[in-house]
Order: sequence, then C-alpha cells, then structure tokens
Amino acid sequence: MKQDICWWCYQGRVEPKRLIAEAARIGYVGFELVPEPLWDEVRAAGLRIVTHGGHGTIENGMNDPRHHSRIEDEIRANIDKAVKYDIPILICFSGNRRGRPDEEGIENTVQLLKRVAPYAEQKGVTLAIELLNSKVDHRDYQFDRMSWGVKVVELVNSPRVKILYDIYHAQIMEGDLIRTIRTYADKIAHFHTAGNPGRNEIDETQEINYRAVMRAIKETGYTGFIGQEFIPKGDPILALRRAFEICSV
Repeated sequence: MKQDICWWCYQGRVEPKRLIAEAARIGYVGFELVPEPLWDEVRAAGLRIVTHGGHGTIENGMNDPRHHSRIEDEIRANIDKAVKYDIPILICFSGNRRGRPDEEGIENTVQLLKRVAPYAEQKGVTLAIELLNSKVDHRDYQFDRMSWGVKVVELVNSPRVKILYDIYHAQIMEGDLIRTIRTYADKIAHFHTAGNPGRNEIDETQEINYRAVMRAIKETGYTGFIGQEFIPKGDPILALRRAFEICSV
C-alpha cells in the first residue's frame, strides 16, 4: 500500500525538516495538503505531493450555484499547479446544506463538475469529492453519506471525478466500511484514515479494524494512496511508524 501523511495533523507538532526526513525513513511516499512554500523541499527529499485543495472552502462548496464561478476558477488554477508539481488528486467539497435538499445539492454539484471535468481529463488530474461527517466535525455538510457522492460521480460520468472515502468520517456516519469499499471501489480515488472515536491513532485503542479494512481495499485492486490523517495523542513519529505497519498489508 502506498501511504502518505496529511501535513496539517503534524504542523506545529514536528519540525518540518524532521517530519520530511522521518516520513522518508519510515517508508511513506509523500504528503498531502502541504503548505506551498514547502512543496520543493518535500519533492527534493524524493517524496510526492499527493493531494492539494481543489478549492475553498469546505462550507461554501459546489452545491451552491452562487459559488460556482469562483470554484471553477480555483479548480482550473489548481489543476495547472497539480500538473506542474505532479499532484495526482485535488480534494473538492460539497459544501453545507443550509436547508438544501439532497437532490438539489447533487444537481448543482454535477452542473459544476461537468464544467471542469473535461479540463481535469485533459490534464490527467483527478477531482476527488470528500465524504465528511456532519455529526461531529462538519455540522450540516451535505456529502455525509456515500449514496450522495456515488450519485454525483455517476451523473458526471468522468474518469477524473471520483470520491475521497475518508474512513474515519464514514465510520461515524454509516459504518459498514468493508462492504461499502467493495461495492463502490470503482468510484473511489483516495482514502484517509483516523481512529474513531477521537480522530487519533489507528491502533487498538479505537474501534476500526484497520488491518481488515486495508486488506479489503487491497483486494479490490486499488493502487492509489492511503493518507494518514489522524492527530496523534502521543509521540507523533512513533504513531506514524505504527500506522505505517498496520496499513502495510
């Protein structure tokens, strides 16, 4: 399994040069959501920038036509950056409901993605819509259940529009992780991890059996990246080593 580290979880916890060096030493292949001033430093260490934000923000997303013009411009600009820095995935967000029915949110999101999908296809960059929980961390977020994102991906019908299946968020909202992964493997472009409850280490202190989940992912033929997005309670480097071992199936 190709594993990477979500930078924000360690920002302020580990000095950047040490984090980059330790990541390479452990066997991680790259980082996600790295501040742009550090991109060259990460790449100089032989590591990859795996994801970057497709647009801002989580709350004001693709489900609201009032933001479409801004988001389209941001996605196109970030696709160009992704090509320059060999970033395979841009993370995109549905936005909050604000009373909007699911079908209306789907229709609006599909409308925008159909406008940018041809450019993503041309440039070879994948737009991954992230599933987030609306129960604990992102109140009112619309893409909080897999069926919503699956419908969007089916209607856009582009090889460059997929889902970021965040295992932590999915566990909070629906559970049934392995069945869902097996059923919708062709619609998933990327995975994130974290322990539940608490979004901490993915070890035996939490409820998700990550070894079993990783085996199920591997059995689908998935060849993409697994992004470690947990916030360590203890030593960050020890936590990253342990997580790497757990997910090395």
